[in-house]
Amino acid sequence: MAGLATGGPNPDVRLLYDVNGLAKDAPGWLDRAVGLIGEYGLVLALVLLVLWCWRGARRQGEAEAVDTFTALVWGPLAAGLALLVNVPLRGFVGRPRPFRQHEGIEVLAGGKTDFSFVSDHATLAMALGVGLFVANRRLGLVGIGLALLEGFCRVYMGVHYPTDVVGGFALGTAVVLLLAPLALALLTPVVRAVARSPRARWLVRSRSVRAPLAVELSRAPQAAGDGVGVRGERDLAA
Repeated sequence: MAGLATGGPNPDVRLLYDVNGLAKDAPGWLDRAVGLIGEYGLVLALVLLVLWCWRGARRQGEAEAVDTFTALVWGPLAAGLALLVNVPLRGFVGRPRPFRQHEGIEVLAGGKTDFSFVSDHATLAMALGVGLFVANRRLGLVGIGLALLEGFCRVYMGVHYPTDVVGGFALGTAVVLLLAPLALALLTPVVRAVARSPRARWLVRSRSVRAPLAVELSRAPQAAGDGVGVRGERDLAA
């Protein structure tokens, strides 16, 4: 398996040289910025996007908040599971990093001694993006866009082949979506219990959220009836 797109003229290697060649023509400050963003920045941005979605979800009704929070919990769990799956997968494929197989690669991130297929960063980013999409379509599309940008950066940095990135995207997406029905079925009762716990419900719903309108309306006739009864008793007493 080690010979997977590691030599000879093929689209994977040509695309690697085309994208990584941009780093040679770019100014040094831009390469440093892309290296920092591709190594840490985009993953951090995805985490912040998940937290932003959680902030908005806490202002929803109880049912919607439980569903959204459950999906937000599953996204990072799925990302961690996908990374665990990638550990034996990398060893099985045994694909060296592109700069170890090809000359003239501009490497923007040092210390990469492990195997190349599939990309951990691409796997993590896409799992978070797809998990976010399950919770919130609009923010999920932003997250998936950030994941795609992460994949481009990994090739630009010279640390992955394009197919390493595509494999990471596929792995992250598959773990999130294929296991979602079972995971959400197991997590939803737990989240619902947390939402009803006096001490922990703030995790799911904000304390400042008022009762749903339907609940308030259901209480209104009872309050009105109580008022009529009081007035009737006063009239009889008079």
